[in-house]
Amino acid sequence: MDNYPAIPPRQPRRRRFALLFWLKILAIVVALVVAVVLITRLYRAVSNSEITIGASQQIDITPQQIQSIKAIGQWEFLTVSDEELIDTVRSGFFSDDRLSRIYYGTMRLGIDMHQAEPGWIVARSDSLCVSLPPIRLLDSDFIDEARTKSFFQSGRWTATDREAMFHRAHRRMLSYGLTSDNILLARKNGEAQVRQVLGSMGFKRVHIEWRSEEHSR
Repeated sequence: MDNYPAIPPRQPRRRRFALLFWLKILAIVVALVVAVVLITRLYRAVSNSEITIGASQQIDITPQQIQSIKAIGQWEFLTVSDEELIDTVRSGFFSDDRLSRIYYGTMRLGIDMHQAEPGWIVARSDSLCVSLPPIRLLDSDFIDEARTKSFFQSGRWTATDREAMFHRAHRRMLSYGLTSDNILLARKNGEAQVRQVLGSMGFKRVHIEWRSEEHSR
């Protein structure tokens, strides 16, 4: 008999399938380990860089917006209407002459934006700080002379006499209209209007201050 080398028996298919299965498992485990290492290094790098992400609360107002507010000019916050009866008597030798006249006036209280000082509106962090001129009488010629009428008249009176009565009526109306209560009310109305205008521009936090009369002189 010839002596030929023995042929090894074939391995069963089950062993080959088992070997492939464990090779796949090993590859998956290696990939997971690599992924964990990379994620850990990336996390440490981001943490060490101290990156802070957040929404900025800083606001700003443009020169165009400031100019559009100043362009308002005279800004009326309160209207005060008044009527005054002015009476004057002139003594005569036989009788006294008398003149009584009724005057009507409408006083407008507010501010003149052209009197706003440099830096009157500035942005600070998330708020606008506004410094407004003092409340004033916007028009000193507030008596409606067309409505003025004589209530009683005896004797003869000159234009000078009537002018003196006009100035008396003017002073009385000023004392009636420019009271501390009316000025406070005008300020309250003014703050509401200013906040409304700035709110329409997108500014929600507004701090308002009023310049004093002494500071404006």
